[in-house]
Amino acid sequence: MSEKIRESYFVFIRLTLLVVLSLYGIFNEAKATGVSLKILLVVSFYISLMSIKELTSGTKKKIIAFLGIILFFAVFYFGKESFYLLGIFSVYEILSLFPKLDYKWYFVPLLFSVFDLAAGNIIRPIVIFMMSILYIQHNFVITGYQKRLYEDIEAEHKLKKDMREQEYAAKEKMKRNMLLAENQILEEKTQISQTLHDKLGHNINGSVYQLEGVKVLMDKDPEKSKSMIQAVIDQLRTGMDEIRAILRKERPKKKELAMLQLYKLCEDCNAKGVEASVETEGDVEKIPENVWEVILDNAFEAVSNSMKYSKCKHIKMKLIVFNKMIRCNITDDGIGCKKIQDGMGISGMRQRIRQINGSLSFETEAGFSINMIIPVD
Repeated sequence: MSEKIRESYFVFIRLTLLVVLSLYGIFNEAKATGVSLKILLVVSFYISLMSIKELTSGTKKKIIAFLGIILFFAVFYFGKESFYLLGIFSVYEILSLFPKLDYKWYFVPLLFSVFDLAAGNIIRPIVIFMMSILYIQHNFVITGYQKRLYEDIEAEHKLKKDMREQEYAAKEKMKRNMLLAENQILEEKTQISQTLHDKLGHNINGSVYQLEGVKVLMDKDPEKSKSMIQAVIDQLRTGMDEIRAILRKERPKKKELAMLQLYKLCEDCNAKGVEASVETEGDVEKIPENVWEVILDNAFEAVSNSMKYSKCKHIKMKLIVFNKMIRCNITDDGIGCKKIQDGMGISGMRQRIRQINGSLSFETEAGFSINMIIPVD
């Protein structure tokens, strides 16, 4: 059964009822008094009008339905009792135009069958009862189920759209963070270069000039030459101390360099066809430099193993900083493994974690996941 037929099955059932009940009235009329041309024409117009109703919607559908009911009174006028069931069918059609009505209204036409039961006729009450069940089933049970199904489908589409938007936003954020980190490092490098030029340029130039003078006075005045050389040594020693002080003060922060390395690691994975992302929660400024070194080394090892062996499509790195603890999780959606073998890579990861009093665990049921728990003093 095609999708179009499944969606319109109740229309076919109602049209079938319309035709069958119309033919039933015509045959009954033919047995009683014979079928007149007026009855055939009016019934044909009624069937046509009710069929056209199914091709319209909204207000037009209601107008055509009410016109059909008016036409039915003409059918009933000419055909009388023979078209009794067709009249009940028309009542159900009118009730269907008002979806907010309670289902109990669909049992009202059964009241008309009380007289038939009193007369010993049970066929028409059974037919009316079956019609009421048919309309209630569709208008309340099936329609309600379809409505919930459409709502679930819309919610699923919305959820997928939100997930795509969040994924896109996360990638854009990662790119912005990487660009920001690169710009900060470049600015700090430029600042270091400028500071070295400003503070040490005069010092070095002065030392060069003094050494040129020593070269001239070395034979004529050895004592003065020695004192000038000592002054140059002292000046250069002072310059070296200034260089060390500048580098200690102006060097890029370990956090920024580490985050940049993680972002570039993700970028390399993306370039190779594996979607990778990194997320952080909490204040990453609290992470000590020695812990950053362990996190970076283990992250590179984990990602390298995922790219080589897991056949994954996604890699996710998440770094969460709590008050007294750091949690780092690296997960892929690859094939996983049944048994973990401690080769050089995993052994190295365990050793690095032990050196900072942390713990390392693995999950292999759905893909491969590495969890690092590191205490913070």
